[in-house]
Amino acid sequence: MVNPFDLKTVFLAKHAQHVVLIHFPIALFITAVAFDFLAQWTKNHALAAAAYLNLLLAAISTVPVVATGLAAWQWALEGQKLKGILLMHLILGCTSTVLIWLVWWVHFRARRRAGILPSYRLAVEFLGVAIVALTGHLGGFLSGVNGPG
Repeated sequence: MVNPFDLKTVFLAKHAQHVVLIHFPIALFITAVAFDFLAQWTKNHALAAAAYLNLLLAAISTVPVVATGLAAWQWALEGQKLKGILLMHLILGCTSTVLIWLVWWVHFRARRRAGILPSYRLAVEFLGVAIVALTGHLGGFLSGVNGPG
C-alpha cells in the first residue's frame, strides 16, 4: 500500500498535479457564470464584480492546468501519439481554456469601456460550461473515476 504522506508520491506522481489542479478553473468558471447570470437577472453590481473576479482567477488557473496536462502526456505516455478519449480530452481541454479566457476578455473589455456587457456573452458562457463539463467527464474516464481508466 502506498503511503499517502510520502512526499515523493505526492509530488512525483506522473499525472497527480493535473488531476488535483483541474478542479480550480472548473469551479471558478462555473461559479463565475452563475454569478454573472444572477447579476444580469438582479442588476446586482456586487455579483457582477464577484463574477469578474472568479473569471479572472479561472483564466489564470488554466495556465498550470494546461502545463501539467501536457507534462503528464509527455511524462506518463512518453509523448506518444494521442487517440480516442485522450485526444478528445486534449482538444476539449484546449477549447475550454480558450473559452474561459474569451469570457474573461469580454468582461475585461466591457469594464474598460462603458461597463455594458454584450448580451451574447451568456450564450458563450453556457457553451463554455458545457464544454468544461464534457472535458471533465472525459477526464473522469481517463482517471478511472467514471469507469475503467
